[in-house]
Amino acid sequence: MSGPGVAAPPDAPDRAGHTRVRVVVADDQEVVRAGFGALLDTQPDFTVVGSAPDGAEAVRLCRDHRPDVVLMDVRMPVMDGIEATRLITGGPGGSAGVGGPRVIMLTTFDLDEHVYDALCAGASGFLLKEVTAERLFDAVRVVAAGDALLAPAVTRRLIGEFARLRPRPPQRTTALDTLTPRETAVLRLLAEGLSNPEVAARLVISEETVKTHVSRVLGKLGLRDRTQAVVTAYESGLVVPRERR
Repeated sequence: MSGPGVAAPPDAPDRAGHTRVRVVVADDQEVVRAGFGALLDTQPDFTVVGSAPDGAEAVRLCRDHRPDVVLMDVRMPVMDGIEATRLITGGPGGSAGVGGPRVIMLTTFDLDEHVYDALCAGASGFLLKEVTAERLFDAVRVVAAGDALLAPAVTRRLIGEFARLRPRPPQRTTALDTLTPRETAVLRLLAEGLSNPEVAARLVISEETVKTHVSRVLGKLGLRDRTQAVVTAYESGLVVPRERR
């Protein structure tokens, strides 16, 4: 594993011909960086290409070495994880764009208010720092493959809760007008926490058709995964959080 602020050279494919997932670990605590790095290095399909003690260094490593996934602490000195995520992913005020690295936020509790801001900034999901090794490995693989890390129900609970507690004026995007009525319906159902099979059942279409619609929604809105689609649905006012009873 590389030391703080140092990146490893690009990796060749493994013996099976598969290119390994390149990961950067960003956390201000050295023991956390070392722990996650050591775990990831036990897997033949991962390589830790850099370790950063703050958000600014994480941004530099991503710019110079183009990792696939970044494990990003929320709170760090110099630049926090939210601003670093925005710059890395091309979220509001950022510039990396859809093709940039995907970010998994590291937090100590699952309803950390900063997690919602991180998702709005472009993160693909979050993990608790006490995560098991197997859960960590699965999360990195899921996000590296281009899928959202959060399960639909978790996404809805998290984003819906903070949208309700911290209401913002709807930020309507004209990109929503490019969606067909069916694509808009699919987006609404995703934001309500439905899985692909549940969306298919609700709309009486095949699961494969749902996947096609999801792909088109992401493409038209310039989003990288389902998590960002759900954020957009809430932020635009397309979906309104339900009041607690």
